[in-house]
Amino acid sequence: ALAAGAADPADPLCAAHLHCPPLAVAAAADLAASALNPSLDSWDQAPAASALEAAVARTLARTAGLADALVTTGGTESNQLALLLAREAHGRDLRLVCGANAHHSLPRAAWLLGLPDPVVLPAPAGTLDPAALDAALTAHPGLTLVAATAGTTDAGLIDPLPEIAGLCTAHGARLHIDAAYGGGLLFSDRHRDRLAGLEAAHTVTLDLHKLGWQPAAAGLIAVARPGELAALHQRADYLNADDDTEAGLPDLLGRSLRTTRRPDILKIAVTLRTLGRSGLGTLVDQVCTRAREFAALVREHPGFDLYDRPAISTVLFRPATADDTAVATVRRRLLHEGRAVLGRARLDGRLWLKATVLNPHTRPDDLAHLLELVEGSTPA
Repeated sequence: ALAAGAADPADPLCAAHLHCPPLAVAAAADLAASALNPSLDSWDQAPAASALEAAVARTLARTAGLADALVTTGGTESNQLALLLAREAHGRDLRLVCGANAHHSLPRAAWLLGLPDPVVLPAPAGTLDPAALDAALTAHPGLTLVAATAGTTDAGLIDPLPEIAGLCTAHGARLHIDAAYGGGLLFSDRHRDRLAGLEAAHTVTLDLHKLGWQPAAAGLIAVARPGELAALHQRADYLNADDDTEAGLPDLLGRSLRTTRRPDILKIAVTLRTLGRSGLGTLVDQVCTRAREFAALVREHPGFDLYDRPAISTVLFRPATADDTAVATVRRRLLHEGRAVLGRARLDGRLWLKATVLNPHTRPDDLAHLLELVEGSTPA
């Protein structure tokens, strides 16, 4: 019943969200992890998994230009940890500064951690404006954490990371980059330069159950200063007794805010072992190419408006003659009839249909069919 009623991310017409079709090898590794059922809250429950997690997490962090990483459940937990580490390093007066394009988990984390109300800057073009950020940092000279985005949820846009990093250095601000979506570009030789500036961050959110084709959950937070992770340290005698730690048993409680933890790193490790960085990069290139092809179809069709050329693999479009109510109705009609699953995004004061291309097996014919379905569901 669950399978029959599921939204299938492997279907090329299921393209609403950052919800990828998982690789078979990753799903098989996830099944093995469930069968073995190790828990990474103490070394004696997961001796092999804990060693694997430490090695693979560090490797992925270095791919992003940072020193170490913790495994998380995804972007939300990673962003919360980024703010927590910043608060513990700089104090409770630390203020978050981000754009209106930032993920909702960032201001929510500021609220959850008891930080001052964040400064949320308008982002009319969909990205954080360096001039507005400069003005905000000048107006708020105290301790600040700037959160930039590499791959917005609505449109996949990438903030101007080098300029933002330079402003943070000039103003003495800490920098966090949410690359939950765009971080997958690191695997691609063709696209990784889009993330120039990532290495300047103090913390970076990564999420391989988006542009990494992993079953959820597969998040990480990469850190530039591993010593800051000491803020997460806790002592529980039954898990990390002092004498056990002194005898050389790894202390895992400081690797997460969670206690019981699945070995989510296993599926990532097996994927990297099987495909390598270049293999994942090929998949990234394929979905980015398909997205550009779909955008070209939309641009060439007189009955549709295209928001912009896709920055990663998200395409925003809408029937040219439809108002926002009609656009919303078209989306719901396709969803209720089980013919296509599209997302929605509001930019430039207009409602757009959103196609997030994450299926490497999507063909040009699938994209043409999707456009035909939308056209056929649009009121004349």
